Formats: sequence, C-alpha cells, structure tokens
Amino acid sequence: MSAGKLSKIETGKVRPTVQDVDLVLTALGVSQEVKEEFLATARAEATEATAWRLLRRTGPWKHQKTIRAIEAGTATLRLFQGQLVPGLLQTPEYARAVFSLPPGMPQETRARTVAARLERQSVLYESGRCFRFLICEHVLRWRISEPVVMALQLDRLVSVSRLPNVSLGVLPSDRRMPDFPMTCFSLHDDRLVIVETFHCEITTREPKDVQLYLDTFERFAAVAVYGDAMRALVEDVRDGFLPEQERPWRESTAG
Repeated sequence: MSAGKLSKIETGKVRPTVQDVDLVLTALGVSQEVKEEFLATARAEATEATAWRLLRRTGPWKHQKTIRAIEAGTATLRLFQGQLVPGLLQTPEYARAVFSLPPGMPQETRARTVAARLERQSVLYESGRCFRFLICEHVLRWRISEPVVMALQLDRLVSVSRLPNVSLGVLPSDRRMPDFPMTCFSLHDDRLVIVETFHCEITTREPKDVQLYLDTFERFAAVAVYGDAMRALVEDVRDGFLPEQERPWRESTAG
C-alpha cells in the first residue's frame, strides 16, 4: 500500500476496503481475534442490507427523503430497471399504484410516501447533473394499474427523455442481451450502489462491487435504443394500452 493511500485512509479522504483493513492489520501484527473484529466492521461498512419491513415500520416516506439526500449529492446517476418505471420518472398515478401493491399501507402513509417520491423528481431539473436510465421493454408492458395510467406513464417517459441532461435507453426484447436482469440498481457516481431485492435494500461502497455494477450497466447500455428509436418503441407500447381504454365506451355506445 502506498504512503499516499495510507495517508488518505488515515485522514478519512478514502474509505478503506476490507482488503485494505486486512493489509494494515497484518502489517501491524495484531492478533487474529482482534483482526476478525475489525474485518467484520469493515464488511458491515462496505455492504449494508436493510429489510423493507423495517423501512415500512419507521415510515416509508422517510426512506424516500433519505434517497433524495443521496441523489442530491450525486453528479451522475445511472439507474437500471428490470422491474418497474424508475421512481424519478413516475407519474403520481403510477406511483400510487406501486405503493398500493402488497403489503398494503394505510392511505395516509401511502399519500405521504407518494408525495415524498414526487418531490425527489425536482433533481431532474437541476443544472450540473447527469441522469442515465436503462429500462427493460417488459417494464413498459408490466401492468400494475389501469391501461390509462400505463399510457400516461409512458407519455411521461417520452417527455422526460427530451431533457438535455437525461439519457433514457430501453432494452428491446428482440435483441440479444448481455446478462439477466437479476435485480434493479442505481449507481451514484462511482462511490455507491443501491440494489433492491424482494426483502431488502442493499447498499455497497466496496470498490470492486461498485465496479462490477458499473461494468454491468455499460454492457446493458450498449444494446439499448435511444432517442427517436426509443420514443417510437415506447409510443408503440403506449398505443397498445389506449384501445383497451376506449373499448368499453365503444361497446356502450353501440348498444
């Protein structure tokens, strides 16, 4: 380990990896018992998992404010979604549908959580920030609400894609993919990754893990469609929802 890196760790300018802690402790000749205690702390600092049930217990709108604070300190946000439309791009109706899914929450809690999520979206219009979104095509078709809500949500994607600081790519289902969409994740610059699973949210600052997600994001980005091609794909899916919304009206007038 270079003297420069060691100095940065000592002054708190660089967060040590688990490997760094192991190297320093070995050089100091501490006992194996003490070393294991420090290494356990280092691993906990590098990767943290928080169960959704705990976040729901403390107030899910508070978690939205925490994410907003993280996004406020992020210059470049990369977000991969294989499950649903990213929160920063959701319409109020779509967001309400998301937070109405099981396990349900009281109406007041849901309203506060939706409001907190929508407040996060103001970051899209701040200067000096860059947003790169990747969304799998099946997310556009994944019906979590009425057809009209889905159609309006897809219109929102088309609109946001025209912002100068937003890159929105869709991964078409007819292209060969470089990997599986095992989970959704967000990259905050090159320092932090937030991963969502069914039971918890995982946060990691471990450099090797962060690099793994950076590489994964770029592999998916290479096969996505952007610009007019992306908007044409989204609008085609949107148009598929519209006839369903119009059909009951047509049938009632025909009768």
